[in-house]
Amino acid sequence: MPRGRDEPATVRVYTVCDESKYLIIRNVPSLGCGDELGTLFSSYGPLEECKAMDAEDCEEYTDVFFIKFSQVSNARFAKRKLDESVFLGNRLQVSYAPQFESILDTKEKLEVRRNEVLGRIRSSVGSRSERLTQYSPGQGSSSGNLHHHMSPNKREYTKTLHASHIEDVRFSHVSSNKDYFPSESMNATVNLVRQKLDKIQSGSDGSNAVAASKKPRVDDRRRI
Repeated sequence: MPRGRDEPATVRVYTVCDESKYLIIRNVPSLGCGDELGTLFSSYGPLEECKAMDAEDCEEYTDVFFIKFSQVSNARFAKRKLDESVFLGNRLQVSYAPQFESILDTKEKLEVRRNEVLGRIRSSVGSRSERLTQYSPGQGSSSGNLHHHMSPNKREYTKTLHASHIEDVRFSHVSSNKDYFPSESMNATVNLVRQKLDKIQSGSDGSNAVAASKKPRVDDRRRI
């Protein structure tokens, strides 16, 4: 049953049985524009038939057209795009017409949908297994690809972490004259701090030596 002109559009979920390559278009202006309507719908897929339905009840100054696509997917696309669209001043009302299907059409429609569902299931399972293989720690190829896509800084950082696991930090020795920074001013600051620390350490060692060389004072005073 067609909805009224002022009635708001409702959301409806269509199953494969409701969908069809046969469409009925209502609220088409009575201006002899069948060719223009066919051209509009043929932009979404090849048409097998496009004709006016004179026996259908319709509003005054409007016509009802019957359109048959060659594939259900084209009819689905056309309905989604052209339903409630404006055509020559009128808002089209596009609906499926599965009652015009033959047994062969219904069988073909169900087989197409079955293949679509199977294809989606296989693609989802394949992509999931591919992701698991890519992130598996036991696969050398995935780790090689990951290392290939790393930036140079990340590669150096990874090498440093790997070396730190192999070499014990407690037994590693770093020279005190080594420059840690690429900037000369920063290295000069580090050297200045080292010199001050060396002076403090040598001063503390000297004070300890002087304190050790002093003899303890003997109290010779008489006690009353």
